[in-house]
This record gives sequence, structure tokens and C-alpha cells, in this order.
Amino acid sequence: WTLIQVFPWILSTWLLDVGALCVAVMLGLIVVPSALGISLGISEAYMWVLVKTLEWATTRLQKELFSHVVTLFSQGIIERDETPMEVEIARLHRADFEFSHIFYFCRKGFEAIVEDEVTQRFSSEELLSWNLLTRTNVNFHYISLRLTIVWVIGVIVRYCFLLPLRITLATIGITSMIVGTTMVGQLPNGSVKNYLSEVVHLTCSRILVRALSGTIRYHNKENRPQKGGICVANHTSPIDAIILTNDGCYAMVGQVHGGLMGVIQRATVKACPHVWFERSEIKDRHLVTKRLREHVADKTKLPILIFPEGTCINNTSVMMFKKGSFEIGGTIYPVAIKYDPQFGDAFWNSSKYNIVSYLLRIMTSWAIVCNVWYLPPMVRQENEDAVQFANRVRSAIARQGGLTELPWDGGLKRAKVKDTFKEEQQKNYSKMLVRNGSTESTCTGAESD
Repeated sequence: WTLIQVFPWILSTWLLDVGALCVAVMLGLIVVPSALGISLGISEAYMWVLVKTLEWATTRLQKELFSHVVTLFSQGIIERDETPMEVEIARLHRADFEFSHIFYFCRKGFEAIVEDEVTQRFSSEELLSWNLLTRTNVNFHYISLRLTIVWVIGVIVRYCFLLPLRITLATIGITSMIVGTTMVGQLPNGSVKNYLSEVVHLTCSRILVRALSGTIRYHNKENRPQKGGICVANHTSPIDAIILTNDGCYAMVGQVHGGLMGVIQRATVKACPHVWFERSEIKDRHLVTKRLREHVADKTKLPILIFPEGTCINNTSVMMFKKGSFEIGGTIYPVAIKYDPQFGDAFWNSSKYNIVSYLLRIMTSWAIVCNVWYLPPMVRQENEDAVQFANRVRSAIARQGGLTELPWDGGLKRAKVKDTFKEEQQKNYSKMLVRNGSTESTCTGAESD
């Protein structure tokens, strides 16, 4: 009877000791090295094992299936004819109209309905081969017994080991960010406060990157944004800001939020000159421009970080940059971010997943691997307006990141196409017909009839 009474106490004590030991090991092997910006080689070893496993899975899958099935994912739903419409219209006979001529326009219409070049950028990009995650159109894990076993092991590792560890690291990073910036915010403005603020931001960002098993390669660091400048980057995910802050501090620009995000915003703004706007202020472009110009004018303040697309795009393209960021003046420091989808899908489809669901998907993926390129600084030329300058910066980012450059507004993710856009396409189409002489030929034929 005494043993039965003592056993729960012994068990609870043992569990507490094991838990304390695990926390100490985690702090010693992960948190402290992350805060100091050093690596003990654990992440490198994990990535090596992961790469070898994915290579084996791809080879095994190719043996089980015909090779052409694996490459289907590199293609779209339909096979498009990339010939420009101007060339196709020029091929039509100028004098004689045939009923078959309308088939070309019918085909173009069906292509646009089935798979247009805009809305497909708001869904996760397909992979060339299965990465042992559940995000796939084909249940590859049922093809081979060995693949099924490896997939089940992967699920256990990701959900039973990596997920709790990552949640713990994320909690430590967020709590440290809130507490640290709140304490630094009590100090008087000066060089000491600025230094400590940068230390807190860098330290917490590095812990959060480890919480995502992040592997980031920064290129051309000599072009990193300088104080008093504006950093603009393509936008794939809310973690873009953490990825960049892991290598340097920025003053964030964005809308005021509620909940946990609001708590973080209110804490960080006390220590760092972030620029948060109320929803009513965002509608006032002049007020926003004024506040940003005042920030840029002070060369002692951190560079502003802006994502001109205004929404997340699926890591394959760069859409239209809003001109407001390029009307402020000052030096623009372009940055291209490209994620490797083989290890995890970083794209946030905000119309499909809320932020909690998105973070759960991120933390149950294998890792977040990406490349960051710092491009040479750019300034607005004398004969250039804000739109032309924005397009020039966007083109540079798209070329460096290997992304498709699209002229469409990312706002189409949630809003309907404006009538002005439709009218512009109609005008372009009518100009093609007029240049080809089709309009004149059709009118002449109608008069003769």
C-alpha cells in the first residue's frame, strides 16, 4: 500500500526531471546558439538526411511509375499555344472570312477560363516529385509499401517530434520579443536604446527561424539595405519579414492588427521606429506618404521594409508593385526571395487558410529553405515616373529570383476585375484587328453583300 502511494510521486518527479533535462538540452543546443547566430551542425545534419531521403523517395517513385507521370506536374492543366495573339490574327485571311476563324478565339477563351495566368498564382505551386508531405494531387504514399512506411515515419517525426519542438521555440521567440522590446522601450532615446533594440530583434528572429527549421542563404551581402533607405521585396509569406530580419534589422510598415499580432506590434514599436497604420489612415495616401518621408529623411533610422505587391503570391511570380512606395524618394534596395518548395510550401493562401492553420502547415513541413538576393541599390531617374520606377525594380527582382513577371494587380486575389482593365483589353484587341485590316475587310464585305 505504501508503494502504491509513493509510486505516483516517484513517477511525477521522474517526469519533471526528464522534462527539465529536455528543456536544458534544448536551451543549450538550440536556443542559445540561435541567439548568438552560431550553428552546432545539427541543422546541417538534419538537412543532409532529409535531402538523401527525398532523393531516395524520388528514385523509388520513378521506378514504380512511368517516368512521364512524374514530370506531369511541371506542366499546367492544359497545353497552351504560346504564339502571341497578334501573330495568330495576322494569319487570318484578310478578305475571306471563314467560320473556322472563330475557333481560335473560342480556344483562347476556354484556356483563360480553365487556367488563367492570374488566379493560378494564388494557389500552391505543384512539385516535380513528391516530397513525402500530404500536399499533393496524387496519393503517392499508397503506390509502394516502402514509400508508405517512410511516409508514416515522416508523419510521426513531423507531428510528434518536430511540431512540439517548433511550437516551444516559437513560444520562446515570441515571448522574448515582447518582453525584450517592452523593456528596451522604457529606455530614453539614444544610441544605447537603438543598439539593444537591434540585438533583441536579431536574437528573437534567429530563434523564430530555428522554430521553422529555416535554412537561408544570403547572397551579395554588400548590397544590404542601409539606414535611411527603403527595402522592397517580393511577397510570398508573412515569414518573409522574419527571414530578412534574421540578417539585419528593419522598420516594418503595415496595418495595425488585433490579438497576438497586435500585442507584438505595440511592444516592438516602443523599441523600434516601426510604422503601423490604422485602417482609416491607410485610405489617406497623403498621410501615409508623409509619415514614410519623415522616416526616410532621418538617416539614423533603420531602413523601411515594404512589400509593394500588397498580398502573398505563390513563389512563382512577381505581380504589380503599388507605386506609393516609389513616390517617397530616397534609395530603393531591392531584395529577391525564392523558397525551395521541395522541403515545404511557404506560400500563404489567406483566402483559404487562416493564420493559425497556415502556421500549423508550416511547422509540420520538413523545413523552410530559401535564397535571398540583395540587389544593387536603385534610384529614380529624372525622366521616370513612379510607375515606371516600380516596374524597373520589379523586373530586377523577377530576373534575379527566376520569377515570372506579371503586370496584374495582386488585389485580384479578392476583388473582381475592374471595368477599366476589361476596356483596356478590348481596346488592345480592336487595335490588333485594325492593324491587320480585318475590320476594314469585314466592313467592305458587309457593304458588298
